[in-house]
Amino acid sequence: MAALPVGAPIAGEVIGRQPFGVFIRIDGAPDAVGLAEVTTMPREGELPPMGARITGTVVSHAEHNHQVRVRLANRRP
Repeated sequence: MAALPVGAPIAGEVIGRQPFGVFIRIDGAPDAVGLAEVTTMPREGELPPMGARITGTVVSHAEHNHQVRVRLANRRP
């Protein structure tokens, strides 16, 4: 997780959707899984669709499962 410090910008692809948020394959970090929870989504936003390219910022880590929590950037339609 050293390559993805809190505050780092990320980009990736949505690989899973759940009612609580989306899972993200983070570019350049094959061992990490990003999670953008509904509580960290932009206020006007909806969950991005499967396969969508997203950008965001690292807000925390869960070392035990290689999970990176992400706040998504505002998306324009």
